[in-house]
Amino acid sequence: MSDTTTSAPAPRPKKVQDRIDRLRAQYSTGGDRRRQRAEQLYSASQWQLMRAKFGKHKLAMVSLYLLILFYVVAILADFIAPYDPQERSRQHIFAPPSAIHFFAPDGGFVGPYVFDSRTRVNPKTFKYDLIVADNADMNPVVLFPKTDPYLLMGVIPMSVKLFGTTSRQPVFLLGADNLGRDLFSRIVHASRVSLFVGFGGVLISFVLGVALGGISGYVGGKVDVIIQRTIELVMSVPQIPLWMALAAAIPAEWTGIQTYFAITLVLSLVGWTGLARVVRGRILSMREEDYVMAARISSASSWSIITRHLIPGFTSYLIVHITIAIPFMILGETTLSFLGIGIRAPDVSWGSLLQQAQDVVVLSNYVWLLWPAAFVVAAVVLFNFIGDGLRDAADPYAK
Repeated sequence: MSDTTTSAPAPRPKKVQDRIDRLRAQYSTGGDRRRQRAEQLYSASQWQLMRAKFGKHKLAMVSLYLLILFYVVAILADFIAPYDPQERSRQHIFAPPSAIHFFAPDGGFVGPYVFDSRTRVNPKTFKYDLIVADNADMNPVVLFPKTDPYLLMGVIPMSVKLFGTTSRQPVFLLGADNLGRDLFSRIVHASRVSLFVGFGGVLISFVLGVALGGISGYVGGKVDVIIQRTIELVMSVPQIPLWMALAAAIPAEWTGIQTYFAITLVLSLVGWTGLARVVRGRILSMREEDYVMAARISSASSWSIITRHLIPGFTSYLIVHITIAIPFMILGETTLSFLGIGIRAPDVSWGSLLQQAQDVVVLSNYVWLLWPAAFVVAAVVLFNFIGDGLRDAADPYAK
């Protein structure tokens, strides 16, 4: 019987061994970081737990960044929009989105440019057709072109735009409307009204809902009966007719700013009832807790008990409610302006831009007039995704 010997394993190549050592160090460091993170979360406050769990909601985080981009664009609308929202071009009525070329007709790369073009009514179809001459000039699309002086946010003097052409030929990213106005510039400027009307309306309805709901739930008795019957009366009226009736009371001679605040007030007057009902129910279930009874015994005022002891117990729900209520306000403003009783010309909002889309014939020929609806949908969806992430983060101990 012969002896069997086992040979030692062959040494690994140096590159392979170095790779294994780096991976071990990486996983070791990652494990330490995970343990440190777990220890931090173990002793974290509720707000820290909410922020940590919200950060894990990838869709909500992406929506948050995109929504921030929306608001940055709205704030810097004067710089980002290449043209004034009221600037007209008679030669470009119902012009389609500009075709941006990057290669010369001979095939060489020359950078972005647009050809000279104009629109003309087709005598057969009565539709505006785009006309581009065979020998049309090439108009470069450049960054930071010189323009007429203007005030950014009404304060900072500037004379450049984000992009544009160096000639009289305009570039229409999203097409033009029935007066030859750049639709992209009008949408960017309209976002100021449509996005920020939500904050004003939610702020007023939030204060009304929390205050009246808190008083109704804590005081009870006749006060509770009066507030609840008022809520039922407001909720029983159909929303759109109620909006129309309140908005119709706005004088036609009011300026755009006055109309803006009036629309905000109209939306907030009918948007507080749901929050008030929820706040009342939460306070009814919490007002008999031991810490509330201790505050009463210590002679704390009713307002102090409501604001310092009861409302903080469901603050997370209030935050989620705000993110859900803002798109409701945006849709409300869009509805009123679409019906012609909201923001009026020369001021613009996403709803007022959609008024041209009411004509089916116009819409079938110039489908780019629906672009404002895409921005409304995008803003509402982003807010809902963020609200979904906050709803999950509001219960940081849930799996």
